[in-house]
Amino acid sequence: MKVRVKFSKEGPIKFIGHLDVMRYFQKAIRRAKIDIAYSAGFSPHPILSFASPLSVGHTSQGEYFDMELNSLSDIHELRERLDGEMAQGIRILDAAILSEGEQNAMASVAAAGYRVSFRNPCVFPEHLEQELVSFYERDQIPVVKKTKKGEREINLKEGIYHLEIRDHEVYMLLDAGSGSNLKPGFVLEAFFAEKEIPLPEFPFQIHRLETYKMEEDGRLVPLLGGDAWEK
Repeated sequence: MKVRVKFSKEGPIKFIGHLDVMRYFQKAIRRAKIDIAYSAGFSPHPILSFASPLSVGHTSQGEYFDMELNSLSDIHELRERLDGEMAQGIRILDAAILSEGEQNAMASVAAAGYRVSFRNPCVFPEHLEQELVSFYERDQIPVVKKTKKGEREINLKEGIYHLEIRDHEVYMLLDAGSGSNLKPGFVLEAFFAEKEIPLPEFPFQIHRLETYKMEEDGRLVPLLGGDAWEK
């Protein structure tokens, strides 16, 4: 059977990279005595599938992974046992058994919601807030994006599903699909570059609010429970 786990990542542990987080959970699962299934072959490993990796330095309350189990007595007990093995900064928020045919966490991701604040408020004065909204409301936002295969021009607007400003913080819902993943820092860097405003080093504090999958009717819903996203 497959189980999906939702967790948060905050505090100093935000500086731990994705591969180290994967190894950390492998060890935590063993300590929690969870009967996880292993792959076959000469080098068996726990069968885990993480959703969209979180960039180093970002925090989140919407991280997910799937694991395949040989047996399970109680899903609530599993959640408590695994949460009991977590280091400070990581909390297990939810867990559920997946239905047959459900895509794994990585393949399911369609979008992600973010909150971006500025380390120095002077970087984003109030007069720029409406300009950022106007930037988002344009039909075309041509930018050059670097990929593993080189550089290509994209329409940034196609990957921004929603953008608004609340209490001087920027809230965004962005495309997070495997082939079109858009990062909030890239969106803001494109805006400041167009305005020819230089940014200091590490100007943003980025927090992932939720990770979404797309239902057949086009609704975006969290990977595990919760309400559909509404504008």
